[in-house]
Amino acid sequence: MKKSLQLLFLLFLVIGSLAAQEKVEIFGYFESQYMGTGVKNDYYQLFSNKLRLDLKSDLTEKITFAANFDYITYHGKKEWDILDFLSPDILAQVPPGMEPFYVLNFSNRTFLDNAYFRLSLKHFDLTVGKQQISLGTGYVWNPMDVFNIKELVDPTYEQPGHNAVRLDVPVGNAYTITALYSPDDTWKNSAKLIQLKGRISHFDYSLIAIEKVWRFHDYTQFDLEKMNFLELPEQRRLLGASTAGELFGMGVWAEFAYNWMDSTDDFYELVVGTDYTFDFQTYIMLEYYRNTLGKTDYEQYTLNDWMRVFAAEQKTISKDQVYIFVQHPVTDLINLGVQSIFSISDGSMALVPVMNYSFSENIDIMAYLNINLGKEGSVFSSNMGNGGMLRARIYF
Repeated sequence: MKKSLQLLFLLFLVIGSLAAQEKVEIFGYFESQYMGTGVKNDYYQLFSNKLRLDLKSDLTEKITFAANFDYITYHGKKEWDILDFLSPDILAQVPPGMEPFYVLNFSNRTFLDNAYFRLSLKHFDLTVGKQQISLGTGYVWNPMDVFNIKELVDPTYEQPGHNAVRLDVPVGNAYTITALYSPDDTWKNSAKLIQLKGRISHFDYSLIAIEKVWRFHDYTQFDLEKMNFLELPEQRRLLGASTAGELFGMGVWAEFAYNWMDSTDDFYELVVGTDYTFDFQTYIMLEYYRNTLGKTDYEQYTLNDWMRVFAAEQKTISKDQVYIFVQHPVTDLINLGVQSIFSISDGSMALVPVMNYSFSENIDIMAYLNINLGKEGSVFSSNMGNGGMLRARIYF
């Protein structure tokens, strides 16, 4: 805690110095969040406060610098036993004596989320530093994105930054070629990406090739030297394509990626989605997702499957899922809606009623309930807990 306060004090000193310069823009937000979940016979609560500070400066007409700092504190239940959420069949796979290792900790954090400079010239843009990498057209799932995994019930929440060098080269008026390199300990383990973006009629499209190490863990074996579960890294090579546009007044998108793996089975991911806003302002979205890395029946799920999802090492456990979102503005300031996520593979479903309230120009309030409706052992089983979240955010 003392170290976090020292870093925060240093951060304010730096910001204060930059604020004296007329060319530096300082903005951001404060976010307070409450999350509660009923698990078995207990009700757990976790509170968090987040301060995000954004800096941006146009150093010259061609060079821009930007950075984001986050300071997050947690209160309430800060240690969550993952085994509380799993079925007896999965618990039977836990090696004897390893039960204390399956705990998710929430510790206060002070970190640099993004910090990069961008050089914009006539023939290319060069971005160097820790930056957000957003790939694909899917709303909830992105087969082409090997850097981020979205939260199912909150897919629009900001993604973390990644260290990278990115080059964007426009080719004529219709195409852009992007090359990206994200360094690791060796060239072989570093991520490399090349992407072509273009447009045909009413549709944008992209073609992409990526090579990146996928760092799985075996959650049935513990590495005492590293004090973590045994890491099983392997090379992943991906070819993908995406498109998005309008058809008969509806928004439509699709995204596909095939993955060649060094050790495990090759697999592919597919997303197809559509959305539409009716004349009476009701908005509806539908997105279908297939991942052949997933399983077709909940009886096939393993401890590793569950833990890799909890640890954000893979996107899903079940093979086929559908996301449905319906929203309607009941007033100029309040939107009410419901999200439904259905696992076709195991027959389970989550219902997530959502409210968004624009309290004022700079204050947003979001709340949702998470109700799991599925048999024990399925993706959205009732033993996963039912609860909700309330978040207030103030922009400055």
